[in-house]
Amino acid sequence: MRGVTPNAERVATIAVIDKRTGATEIFSGRPGQVFQFGALAIALRSCESRPPWEARLSGAFLQIDEALRQGKKRVFSGWMFAQSPSLNPLEHPRYDVWVKSCAMRWPDKGPNTVVVGSDKRSTAPKSAVTESAPASNAL
Repeated sequence: MRGVTPNAERVATIAVIDKRTGATEIFSGRPGQVFQFGALAIALRSCESRPPWEARLSGAFLQIDEALRQGKKRVFSGWMFAQSPSLNPLEHPRYDVWVKSCAMRWPDKGPNTVVVGSDKRSTAPKSAVTESAPASNAL
C-alpha cells in the first residue's frame, strides 16, 4: 500500500508573468527549489492538495524575494491556493505569481477502510452486553 507523498517528493506548478513585458513562465519543482524570474527569486517551501475524495483544493507555501540595488527584499511569504488565487496574492506592481497545482499521492486504503463484499470478519472488540430494562406491564 502506498502512503501519502512525503513533502520532498511533491511537485508544485507555479506560473509567473511580467506585467510590463508580457513574458510568462511556468515552473514545476519540489519543495526546497528556488526559481528565478526577472528580479524575483521564488522559493517553494511546501505544497499540499486534498485527497481525491474531498473537494478539490491545492496550494503551495512560497517565499518570494525581489533583487534590488540595495540588496534583496522579501515581498511575499505565505500560502497561495490554485482554486483561490486572490486569497493570498502577491501584490507587486510588475509581477504576478500564482500556484497552478500540487501533485501528490494518497493511500489507496487505510487501516480502517471497510471493503464491501469482503469475506474478512471484523477483529474489532464487541460492545459490552447489557441487561435490558424489565418490561412494564402497567398500561
